[in-house]
Amino acid sequence: MGTDAHRAAAESRGPVAVAVITVSDSRTPETDTNGQWLHEHIATAGATVSGYRVVHDEPAEIRTAVDELVADAQVLVVNGGTGVSRRDTTYDTLAGMLEKTLPGFGELFRMLSWEQVGSAAMLSRATAGTYRGAVIVSIPGSPKAVALAWEKLLEPELAHLAWEVGR
Repeated sequence: MGTDAHRAAAESRGPVAVAVITVSDSRTPETDTNGQWLHEHIATAGATVSGYRVVHDEPAEIRTAVDELVADAQVLVVNGGTGVSRRDTTYDTLAGMLEKTLPGFGELFRMLSWEQVGSAAMLSRATAGTYRGAVIVSIPGSPKAVALAWEKLLEPELAHLAWEVGR
């Protein structure tokens, strides 16, 4: 079966359940523009939001949110905490949880980011992989990065990702 056949089979399975986690020391559900944007665009794509959390950039909070949301999600989108500052712990936390990695996601994200931010793209530790039967995607917390990841990488392959991890 080729990629087009995979996509067609995936589309026939119905709406994809997507959970959203925003990692931030300053945002709340009321001020989380990324979370609001993702909710809107997930619905527009015909998928459903299966869960949502805003957590501090603390490994225990990130792990707890992932563990709470993964049971009802096929895809988890985690935004924030992917940089190299002292407070950025999302990558390190998720890297220890992922069962299989999808290195192409981070590579493509940084390649596309290059067009927006130039060499600063190398500071992103965007990553993806599988965990407990779902795909976890971790992206930077800037609104432009969230839109880039969703529009160029996630939305076009959302059903395909969910199908592949579920078969």
